[in-house]
Amino acid sequence: MIQNGQKSPSEHRPRFPPPEPESLLWKEVDKLVTCSKKRDRASQVRGPQCHTNCIEAPLSRLFRKLGRLVGKYPWVFLLLPVLLSAGLGSGFMFLQKLKTDDIEEQFTPVGGPAKGERSLAQEYFPTNDSGSFSASRLTTEGSFASLLVVSTSDSLLTTPAWDEVRLLDANVRNLSIKDAEGVSFTYESLCAQTLDGCSLPNPLLEFQPVSTNLTFPVLVVNSTTSVFLGNLVGGVELGSGISPSRNLEKAKALKLIYYLREDAAPDGELSREWLSAFLRDFPLMLQDLRLENLEVFYFTSLSRQEEFEGNVKEVIPLFSVSCFLIIFFSVVSCYRMNHIISKMWVAAFGVISAGLAVVSSFGLLLYCGVPFVVTVANAVFLILGVGVDDIFIMVSAWQQTKLIHNIEERLADTYAEAAVSITVTTLTDVLAFYIGIMTSFKSVQSFCIYTGTTLLFCFLYNITCFGAFLALNGKVEVYLSQFVFQQEQGRCSAAKKILCRKGLYVSPNGKEEIHAMNTFFRKYYGPLLTNIWSKLFVVLLYAGYLAASIYGCFQIQEGIDLRNLATDNSYVIPYYSMEKKYFSEFGPRIMVFITKSVPYWDEITRNNLDTCIKDLESNQFVSETFSDSWLRTYENYLKGIHQNINNRTIFVRDLSQFLKLIPEYKGDVQVNETAKEILSSRSFIQSINVSTAVKEKMMLNQLRSTAAQCDIPLTVYHPSFIYYDQYSVIIDNTIQNVVVAAAAVLIISLLFIPNPLCSLWVTFAISSVIVGVAGFMSYWDVNLDSISMINLIICIGFSVDFSAHISYAFVSSESMDVNQKAIEALNLLGYPVVQGATSTIIGVVVLAAANAYIFRTSFKIMFLVILFGAAHGLIFIPVFLTFFGICSRAHDATPCRDSDCP
Repeated sequence: MIQNGQKSPSEHRPRFPPPEPESLLWKEVDKLVTCSKKRDRASQVRGPQCHTNCIEAPLSRLFRKLGRLVGKYPWVFLLLPVLLSAGLGSGFMFLQKLKTDDIEEQFTPVGGPAKGERSLAQEYFPTNDSGSFSASRLTTEGSFASLLVVSTSDSLLTTPAWDEVRLLDANVRNLSIKDAEGVSFTYESLCAQTLDGCSLPNPLLEFQPVSTNLTFPVLVVNSTTSVFLGNLVGGVELGSGISPSRNLEKAKALKLIYYLREDAAPDGELSREWLSAFLRDFPLMLQDLRLENLEVFYFTSLSRQEEFEGNVKEVIPLFSVSCFLIIFFSVVSCYRMNHIISKMWVAAFGVISAGLAVVSSFGLLLYCGVPFVVTVANAVFLILGVGVDDIFIMVSAWQQTKLIHNIEERLADTYAEAAVSITVTTLTDVLAFYIGIMTSFKSVQSFCIYTGTTLLFCFLYNITCFGAFLALNGKVEVYLSQFVFQQEQGRCSAAKKILCRKGLYVSPNGKEEIHAMNTFFRKYYGPLLTNIWSKLFVVLLYAGYLAASIYGCFQIQEGIDLRNLATDNSYVIPYYSMEKKYFSEFGPRIMVFITKSVPYWDEITRNNLDTCIKDLESNQFVSETFSDSWLRTYENYLKGIHQNINNRTIFVRDLSQFLKLIPEYKGDVQVNETAKEILSSRSFIQSINVSTAVKEKMMLNQLRSTAAQCDIPLTVYHPSFIYYDQYSVIIDNTIQNVVVAAAAVLIISLLFIPNPLCSLWVTFAISSVIVGVAGFMSYWDVNLDSISMINLIICIGFSVDFSAHISYAFVSSESMDVNQKAIEALNLLGYPVVQGATSTIIGVVVLAAANAYIFRTSFKIMFLVILFGAAHGLIFIPVFLTFFGICSRAHDATPCRDSDCP
């Protein structure tokens, strides 16, 4: 392609020595060069194109100047990036300081409603784990170790099984640690305290189930005390009795939850040490016990975080494998039988250049204090694959240059030809990632910052460091060809002897020999694809692809399953599985609280409040039977002692006596006795059948909506809502990022690709690939969560990578026939697209072997992105461009001159 303002090949006088006496030999050389000139002139007089180049031409001229400068001073441009990488790489000393893997902080939405609700609950209902502990009243998960005990028979309510349960409990209680002064601390020393002592791991431990009539799900302890067992006993078979409590005949599973103190700083630190010791020693303890009637699964409040942090260890060994595979592929794909013009070392250095970009960008961001999250580890594999894409484009452009030119001119031509293509793809990739920073998830923000910045460094290093190496390699080619062919003077033709002396071993068109894959795309694939029957098949294939994708979009599941944050071989996976199997009937016990002063003694107010609570209880995910309300109990109490419940003085006066009788309610009512008013209060409702992410989302949204409609300001909260909040924003965030990024990419495409209609096709490719990836995620059991959102953002940039190259080559072609335009585009860039797609897949394919959902998901979605993106670039877009690829007939079009540009 001839850019405005640049010299045509006809103006570049080849620098041959003065003609030698063998005039016949000079004629052969001049004939070779003249043929190339004629072809260039022919391309200049072809029909005008229907596009403007107001940005394309200046950018191409700018890159031409840069290429000439790099070719003139290659060592400067090679060493400066290396030295810069060495300097910025020192930022890695801050890695441990900035490494942050807190699950709540990184994988829950910033500013989620539940976090505000938790702050209110903690402000108005502070916990006291040193004297009045209640698990259902915790505003956080608490500090605990949990054992899930499953009977190997049909019930653990047998003497042998229950004896083993007690033995297990005794051993856990005896587990001890020592502080710095050598003082021992057991569970009894650190347990969360109720009025009666240590909080019981399970209320049934106080009974002998074999000889006691137990009821479920509510166990009546005495006339004033009852315990809800729904979340502590599972796999039950019930006998006779009156609902809500029936006789418990059999129970397959039991939970033992050992809560520890954490409110005071010293207690919290000792509790964490005890839990760490538990995780270290319990597996061995379990082996020594040799339990015959029980299977035991364990989990602690530290487990999820520790297992998540262990994900990185799973992929560290895979990094070296990925590097080797990418280097191997790059070398093989650029290999030629002619060793002089083979680009093996160039390809290998391209991977090194991508590695330098990773070191520089990561080091710079660490210097700037950007948090480093475990999800960023995905970026390394991605960059190694993607970072070499542009080098294939540049190598392809280099191979199109005339070998009769010197190195500076060849590199200038290379840069001018590749300028728009690599600039558009880099801008769109980087912009897509930076737009991803708008998301509400910090893990996504961190990933996008690191990946976008690294891609920017890849671009800068490709046009400096890699370009310099390409120039040096070109000089080596000249030297080697001189040496080799000087040895073959006796066997060379006369013309080749002269060319050999200049190091110019050329094909008849004056360029490097054509790669076999380019021949395949030009002679076989291109003509086959543009055949009328092939086009019909492609249209039908696309229709099937789109239908399957749209259907899959409606089947996709939302939200991250917390078990997926651990590795596949983690002990938490079977715990989660057993918990879902035996304890999914009853869900969280949800707080319903009021944080303003309300006249509870007023009958109308009480009726309004009771109506609101009943509205909540009528929800499909709530059981009205198991609610717990201090106000309802207090009303019955006052009626029982024949007091006027509507009298303010009596209502406030007798409340203190009531709370002494039932101390569990003390933490549920905040009273200002001086002002005779109740500042805040809370009740509890019991959720049921919340076994899937969809149901969790529905329950949360419905309860919040119902509470918002109440005349009295109600707030619903449970610690698990912190994670449920992701369901409310994940789709909105994804759509927001995709729409904004797609719009930005459209603008960039319109500016850089000199054909508005083809820019629209690029945007179409983005939308099509995103729909395809999202749809096929559901077929591959991948949820829409913060992890997959990262990869959907990647879709935007990579969709452009493939389609933009082909679209740009299509509109840049000077052929009058649309089919020939498509063939030329595939001939020029079909193989680089294949190389780029394959290198990216190779970069992430090792993640398929990782034992962690985070990394496997990245592989799955990246595989879909590259597969569908390459299919659009090599199949769909070339065919569709032949239908709509020109904005008017060539003879009606008028090209835009530089003088027309603003």
